[in-house]
Amino acid sequence: MLTSASSSGRGRKELKRAGSRLVASVESKSLVRKSSRWAAWLDVLQGVSGLVLLLFIWTHMIMVSSILISKDAMFVVSRMFEGVYVFDEPHPVLVSMVAVVIFCLLVIHGIIALRKAPSSYREYRQFITHANRFKHTDTNLWLLQVITGFILMFLATAHIYQMFSQPGNIGPYASADRIWTNTVWPLYLVLLFAVELHGGVGLYRWLLKWGWFGLANNRQQLKVAKSAITGFFLILGLLTLAAYIKLGIEHENHAGERYRPVSFMQQMENP
Repeated sequence: MLTSASSSGRGRKELKRAGSRLVASVESKSLVRKSSRWAAWLDVLQGVSGLVLLLFIWTHMIMVSSILISKDAMFVVSRMFEGVYVFDEPHPVLVSMVAVVIFCLLVIHGIIALRKAPSSYREYRQFITHANRFKHTDTNLWLLQVITGFILMFLATAHIYQMFSQPGNIGPYASADRIWTNTVWPLYLVLLFAVELHGGVGLYRWLLKWGWFGLANNRQQLKVAKSAITGFFLILGLLTLAAYIKLGIEHENHAGERYRPVSFMQQMENP
């Protein structure tokens, strides 16, 4: 009888332990599913915010490269930024508002991306060892994206602050004076390479990860397209920066003077 009661007690304890393990297992799987769901949503948010920033950067590059056409073309673009063609007068505050929006997107994108970057020297060494062992191109591209992203945290923030605090300093002469006379062209040069390399790699990895349009099956073609697009915007950016530097040198003795298009001057002379 005692043996039977003892066995019954042990059986209940074992059953209780098994039940506890089952509950713990279910809770663990539930937490894993929730964690995976959150990670997926964060990946989507990181990709979408990065895509919006990249499209803005490319649009911005095309706009500022209007200086390659003429000073008048750049003047028209700068007035468009200030809403002249909508409100019939310039409102530089619009530039500041856009700067705030872009800064917020940059912060969101950066914070989400930081969760995947090496957080210690030991993790960084492990990654380097892994990269050297496998010698995989995409692994090196990821490291390039981390490095350029770190650079952008500082340089992009500095540039956005300039646009926020001095929204009226946009135009052929104003931009040229800022780049040359204020000696910020080295910052813009580094920023150009960092943002174009970071954006190109980010778009490539995003399309490859989600496999849209069957691009995941054409990795080599996707790399060629990435290199071509990045090369195009780098060349366009270098030519644009060189044009502003040249204009800044020519206008150095009249720094601070604003550009007035020929049509505007004619109107002043013949009211």
